[in-house]
Amino acid sequence: LSEDLKTDPPCHPRACAIQSCIQKNNYQEAKCQKEIDALYECCNAFYKEKGDEASTVSCPKASLLRLKMKQRSEGV
Repeated sequence: LSEDLKTDPPCHPRACAIQSCIQKNNYQEAKCQKEIDALYECCNAFYKEKGDEASTVSCPKASLLRLKMKQRSEGV
């Protein structure tokens, strides 16, 4: 996680892993949940470290990220 936070842009390797997974699985996002969770974990750490006003192209805005994480934890 700490390595992925240091990349430029932050969390970029994890975003790329999602794209790669989706392409390998004929664009079936459901087969890439592990990669999506890994990106959200990285993005959440990014916002904890830099604040909610920070931004990186690899992550959704902080408020949207939290909504998506909440939905995933609730199985939505």
